[in-house]
Amino acid sequence: MESLRRRIAQEEFDYQTLVHALRDYAHPRDKITDLLRKGVVIRVKKGLYVFGEQYRRRPISREVLANLVYGPSYVSLDSALQYHGLIPEAVEAVTSVTTLRPRRFHTPVGLFLYRPIPARAFSIGVVRVEVNGGQSFLIATPEKSLSDRVRDDRGTGLETQRQMREYLVNGLRIDEEALAALDVELIGEIARLQGSRKLLLLYRTLERMQRSRVAVHA
Repeated sequence: MESLRRRIAQEEFDYQTLVHALRDYAHPRDKITDLLRKGVVIRVKKGLYVFGEQYRRRPISREVLANLVYGPSYVSLDSALQYHGLIPEAVEAVTSVTTLRPRRFHTPVGLFLYRPIPARAFSIGVVRVEVNGGQSFLIATPEKSLSDRVRDDRGTGLETQRQMREYLVNGLRIDEEALAALDVELIGEIARLQGSRKLLLLYRTLERMQRSRVAVHA
């Protein structure tokens, strides 16, 4: 086990990494079966693994796993809003967006949900976060995660700026100071790129809220 941990520094790894780490064995596949049976490694999905809890050096990153379970994808929606401290509620499932069709994966380490987004809007407003063990993951900025959330919420029927403000402050429970700190122009760029009426409404609502806030403090 010590040899395996020396060869695999990260907690999340793929099949090729595992096979390479077991290269001294005559039958690596048989050894993988044994490791799975003993709980030394856990199969998240075919070709993707993590170490069992008692063999981990650090907590696994479900954000890293979310990028690997299904892609191309990046963490967004409620998971990213919570990550950036915009919403108070803890989020059980890891939510992401993808250019592919929507999917849901129940795994031994949690639920991973994926919602579709147009390919033309995929890359804007996405950043890479480095984590321990040499891993990294893609996640939406606060502006992109909010835009993805508003666009994906199909049951709101938002038509006016008043309704949008109510949705943001009382529906999503985002603090007004946090909304005032957002890059409104980035949201406007995302809205124009997607050609989304709801995102244009979000942009105009936030722009008005920020103008009003500046006027009050002037």
